[in-house]
Amino acid sequence: MSSQKKTPHVVCIPFPAQGHINPMLKLAKLLHYKGVQITFVNTEYNHRRFVRARGPDSVGGLPEFQFEAIPDGLPPSDADATQDIPSLIESTSKNCLASFCSLISKLNSDGPNVTCIVADVCMGFSIEVAQQFGISIAVFLPPSGCAILVATHFEQLIERGCIPLKGMYPALVCSSLMGL
Repeated sequence: MSSQKKTPHVVCIPFPAQGHINPMLKLAKLLHYKGVQITFVNTEYNHRRFVRARGPDSVGGLPEFQFEAIPDGLPPSDADATQDIPSLIESTSKNCLASFCSLISKLNSDGPNVTCIVADVCMGFSIEVAQQFGISIAVFLPPSGCAILVATHFEQLIERGCIPLKGMYPALVCSSLMGL
């Protein structure tokens, strides 16, 4: 029997918006510091933004911390801003499953098998991928405690007239977060 301990390989996949990427990246760095191999998955759009902002060496990674990118299903853009959130929610839920499956297959064939996926709560397709591959999954909820509290009471706040919001954006985001 080998006395070598198998290093866990965790794939981290945030929702492609800055307020989701940064906390996930911090978590990935903490896990890496504790000896976990990390594959951090951005969308191609955010991967390009990351490289433009921090330089090509920023995604060069280390043998135990690598960056990968998958398409988000939206038309290509070189804009340097967060993409339209409602469009991202719809597009990632419809278009990322196949490319994320392909990435997990590639990672498993190229190196140590993925042992866990840490997925943003908005990246629901990742649960199906974890099930397909028999991989453990942890769902990460990056918003603050205050945001979670508002989301859980959003409907009541509207009914009481406390939130006179216009448009569908807040309702769309909250309903996607809460699975409504």
